[in-house]
Amino acid sequence: MRSCMPAIDVKNLTKTFKIHQKETGLKGSLKALFWRETIFKEAVKSASFSILEGELVGFLGPNGAGKTTLLKMLSGILYPTSGQVSVLGYTPWDRNRDYQRQFAIVMGQKNQLWWDLPPSESFLLNRDIYGINPNVFQRTIDEMVDLLDLKELLNIPVRQLSLGQRMKCELVASLLHQPRVLFLDEPTIGLDVISQEKIRSFIQEYNRLKKTTVLLTSHYMQDVEQLCKRVLVINHGGIVYDGALSALSERYVDHKVIKIRFSSAQDANPPSTLESVVEWDASHAVLKVQKKEVARITHQLLGQYAIDDLSVEEVEIEEVIRRIFEEQPPQT
Repeated sequence: MRSCMPAIDVKNLTKTFKIHQKETGLKGSLKALFWRETIFKEAVKSASFSILEGELVGFLGPNGAGKTTLLKMLSGILYPTSGQVSVLGYTPWDRNRDYQRQFAIVMGQKNQLWWDLPPSESFLLNRDIYGINPNVFQRTIDEMVDLLDLKELLNIPVRQLSLGQRMKCELVASLLHQPRVLFLDEPTIGLDVISQEKIRSFIQEYNRLKKTTVLLTSHYMQDVEQLCKRVLVINHGGIVYDGALSALSERYVDHKVIKIRFSSAQDANPPSTLESVVEWDASHAVLKVQKKEVARITHQLLGQYAIDDLSVEEVEIEEVIRRIFEEQPPQT
């Protein structure tokens, strides 16, 4: 049974980077010896949220929004400028060894496996680093190898593995010590569709079995839609949404999509009486309709056209997220 206590508790977390700028060329380099323009960039601005133990939460935002910076502060890699964070009761940047044994961070563009060694050798090294009991280690390895279908890959040098195979092994290396909190930063980036699906299925099953708290960032909406019921959305360094993924459309979108398949050929151009037509040809049509107008427009379509199929659908989550990013102005 999951605890009602938050595994992650963030209050007014801020990170400001000090950046030096210089003019281009030799003149700029000489000038920079005596004076450099300094600017301050707030990568994370007063972020506050809590995540319960066992939750699997999506963390969304465009490039440069502050996602990775925030994950690095939660894992203790970066010190914040201000604010408070508690992860499993620890302050991450204190770098307490007990805390370091209870979390893991997997970054899709960073490798922790030894390039010239097979994964099994890196796993043994992690076993010794974390002081894992050999019997527990072997049981964990067997379980994850079975979940990820890795048996044939354990003794092949990492450099000879495909990107998808390496990512699976990266996950195993990060989970050998059975962390209570897992930070996943773009775990499916660059993978083919089949590898993405296998990684998603593994994360979902591992979270179900181990009740591990997971904070997942991804640019692939399929990752978030399949794995996360709750999402945090960050833009320009600030949290702009925290809630159910299913509620995003209700909050940010005022229309629905009507899709039609005609039973007989229609004119190539839509009638002037229909508004918000996105697509229209002889066999099908797509309309974006205000939610309050859906019933009226649907009745009108069924009365005027011979229709084989008509569906009313919510706007795709990917479009909802894009609208959030476009509508949120930079904070000053």
